[in-house]
Amino acid sequence: MSDLLPLVEEFCADFEALDRRYPTPLSPSRRQRFGKHLAAWRARVEALDFDGLDEAGKVDATLLRLRIERDLSDLRHEEARDGELESLLPFAGIVTRLEEARRDFDPIEPEVAAQSIQNLVRTVDECRSDVETGHLAAPPHLAHRASTLAVKLRDALMDWFTHGEGYDPLFSWWLAKPVADAREALTRYAATLREKLVGVPADDDQAIVGLPIGRTALEEALALEMIPYTPEELIAIGDREYAWCEAEMTLAAKELGFEVWMDAVEHVKGLHEPPGGQPGVVRELAIEAVRFLKERDLLTIPPLAEETWRMEMMSAEAQKVSPFFLGGETIIVSFPTDTMTHDQKRMSMRGNNTHFSRATVQHELIPGHHMQFFMLRRHRPYRRAFGTPFWIEGWALYWEMLLWDLDFARGPEDRIGMLFWRMHRCARIVFSLRFHLGEMSPAECIDFLVQRVGHERANAEGEVRRSFSGDYPPLYQLAYMIGGLQLRALAREADAAGITRREFHDRILRENQMPLAVLREVVLNRSLTRDFRGDWRFDG
Repeated sequence: MSDLLPLVEEFCADFEALDRRYPTPLSPSRRQRFGKHLAAWRARVEALDFDGLDEAGKVDATLLRLRIERDLSDLRHEEARDGELESLLPFAGIVTRLEEARRDFDPIEPEVAAQSIQNLVRTVDECRSDVETGHLAAPPHLAHRASTLAVKLRDALMDWFTHGEGYDPLFSWWLAKPVADAREALTRYAATLREKLVGVPADDDQAIVGLPIGRTALEEALALEMIPYTPEELIAIGDREYAWCEAEMTLAAKELGFEVWMDAVEHVKGLHEPPGGQPGVVRELAIEAVRFLKERDLLTIPPLAEETWRMEMMSAEAQKVSPFFLGGETIIVSFPTDTMTHDQKRMSMRGNNTHFSRATVQHELIPGHHMQFFMLRRHRPYRRAFGTPFWIEGWALYWEMLLWDLDFARGPEDRIGMLFWRMHRCARIVFSLRFHLGEMSPAECIDFLVQRVGHERANAEGEVRRSFSGDYPPLYQLAYMIGGLQLRALAREADAAGITRREFHDRILRENQMPLAVLREVVLNRSLTRDFRGDWRFDG
C-alpha cells in the first residue's frame, strides 16, 4: 500500500470528471479549465512532505508529478496545433460557445442561436470557396486534421441541437433549418479539404497522412519519458540493432541455402497454414511458450492467467489497419477471410505465416500483454494512470529478445521469423522519428518497411496507417525496441545485484506501469529524491 493511493485516485477521478464535462474540440475554455486544474494539482504535489512518505509513496509522488507535467505539455502542444488551424476553421468558436453555454445551463435564445448558426454556414461556405479557388491553402497534414475536426464540430452541433429539439417549440421552429444547413455545409467543407488540400477522395478512409510533431515536441516527449537521448541517437540505436538482425538473418538464410537473406524471408512467408488453420497454430504456440517459461522458472504464472486467455479472428476491414496480431486477454488473429480479394488473402497468409507467429503469439499472450494486463488489474491498479508504451510494449519486446537468447527458436525458419519482427521494431524507431522530424513521408515509410524488412506492401501500409492514424502517441512505435533495451539493461543490473530472473520479472509486473528509469530505482531498491529526473544512459 502507498501513502499516496487516495491522492492518486482523487486525481484520476477529477481528471475524468473534467474530461467528460468539457468534451468539445477546439475549445479554449476546455484548455483553460484543464490548465487551472493541473496547476492546482501541481501545487498540491509540490507541497507534499516527500521525505516523510513511505517508499511506494515517493514513487507515486514522482509518477504523479510526471503525469501532471505530461498533461500540461499536451495542453501546450494542443493549443499550438489548434492555432495552426484558425484560418481553416474560423467558425469553430460558434459551435464551442453554443455547446459550452448548454453545459453551463445558460438559457438559449433560439432566434439568436439561429443567427449564429446562419453566420457559421456563411463562413463555412466562404472557406470552402476559398479552398476551391486556391485562396486558402495549407499543408496536407493540417488540412487532414482540419477535415477531421470539421466533422467533429458538425457532430457536436448535432448533439447540441438534439438536446433541445422537440422539447421547446420555438427552439425547433427557429433552429431546424439552420442546423440542417450547417450539417450539410460542414460535411461539404470536410470533403473539399480532403479532395483539394490533402489530395485524396473524400470517402477514402484509408489515406495515410499523419501529423508530424517536430523536433521540439519530440524532445519534450522524450524528456517526460526520462529518455536522455536525442532523436538522432535513438535512430543510431535503431540502425545498430538492425545491423545485428541483418547479420543473424544472413546466417540463418545460409543454413537454408540462401545467399540473400531477403530470399530466405520470402521462402519462410510461404510456410503458412491453409485457410482456417491459423487458430490451431496460435493455440499450440501459446501452450508451448507457457511450458518453456515454467521449465526455466522465469516467471510466476497464476493458473487463472493461463486459463482465461481467449481468441478471436480479425475482420478483413480491421486488417487494413492491423495486419498482424493484436492481443491482451483476447488474442485477435489476422488471417484471410472469404471476403478478401485473392491478393489480400495471399498477403495475409504470407504476413502471418507459422514462423513469423513464433514471436507474435507470446508477445500478445504469456509472457506478454495478456500476462501484463492480468497483473495490472491485481497489483497497484491505480498506477495504470501512469501508463507508458515503454513499459507496455517494452516488456513484450524484452521477452522476444530473451526468448531468442534462450533458444526458443527451433531452427533457421523460426529464427528468421523472430528476426523479422525484431527488424521491424528497429525500423519503427527509424521511420517514426524521421517522420516526426519531417524527414520521411508516409509513402517513404511504407517503402522502408518493404525494402528493409521484407513486409508485404499491403501489410506495410497497414503498419504505417496504424502508426500515424492519431490513435497512438508519437513515441509509441519506438517504445517497443527502446523499452525492450531498457529492460534488458536493467535485467543485467538485477543479475549483478543477485536478483533472480523470476524475482525480477515478478517485481516488474507487481509494480505496475511507470517510466522505466523510475522502475530501475524501484527494482534496485534505491530511494527516490523529490527532484528525481532520470538520467539513465541505458545503452552503453
